[in-house]
Amino acid sequence: MSTMEETVATHIIREPSVRLVGRLTIDESELAGFLEDEGVESWQTDTDLAAQKLVEVAGRLCYKSYAKPRPGGNASYLGHILEVGHGSVIEHAVYNFIITGVSRSFTHELVRHRAGWAYSQRSQRFVDEKDCSFVEPDPIAEDPELHRIWLEAVSASHLAYARLAEGLARKFSDVEDKTLRRKKAREAARSVLPNATETQIFVTANARALRHFIEARADGSADAEIRKVAVAMLKILQVESPNLFGDYTIFDLPGGGQSADTPHRKV
Repeated sequence: MSTMEETVATHIIREPSVRLVGRLTIDESELAGFLEDEGVESWQTDTDLAAQKLVEVAGRLCYKSYAKPRPGGNASYLGHILEVGHGSVIEHAVYNFIITGVSRSFTHELVRHRAGWAYSQRSQRFVDEKDCSFVEPDPIAEDPELHRIWLEAVSASHLAYARLAEGLARKFSDVEDKTLRRKKAREAARSVLPNATETQIFVTANARALRHFIEARADGSADAEIRKVAVAMLKILQVESPNLFGDYTIFDLPGGGQSADTPHRKV
């Protein structure tokens, strides 16, 4: 076995990781100043969560209803927003996630969600993938023979990448700029990496966009990997903003995994 073959190990990932790393805050003095200008002296809400409070503020601005709060507080108000489908006001609630342990197949599907989303993904041109991992689908991992075939394929691709990156670095040795030399080598070598290659992505999305994503991707017919992420994001959001996402029900699927549904679709 060559030195190259000995140093290239194939790491396998089977579960994604989703972290909520950013959330809204409110400048209470500016909000109070606006309410004072509107002649509203006593309006308040019963939620301490900025995303839920700002959605209520936005909704009440539309109808100038600060002085006429409906019974039930913020939960009742946002519940009514969902019932009547006044989805534009929930676009003001924004969340930041870091998603890791996912494949390039996943991100190819994720970035199809455009309106209300922003993405920053790990670059294969600037990052050396010699130490990358690979995401194995559950149906393959559960079958020893299928796992063997899959592992042989990704391992061969991984080794080919390492050999190509090394050879291309020599090929471009006359390029004085070291960063450019590495980038030129990696951008060519990455062509042999499979869709299973693990990646990381920073995602920002508003509540309305997230609801649309969850309804499409937490559905039982969705791709299994993106469904895992959609359900994981929903679980976080139900804790973070229960008045905006508490109407979803999460349930187990007969063949494994989980799905989600809501009576308030396409808000």
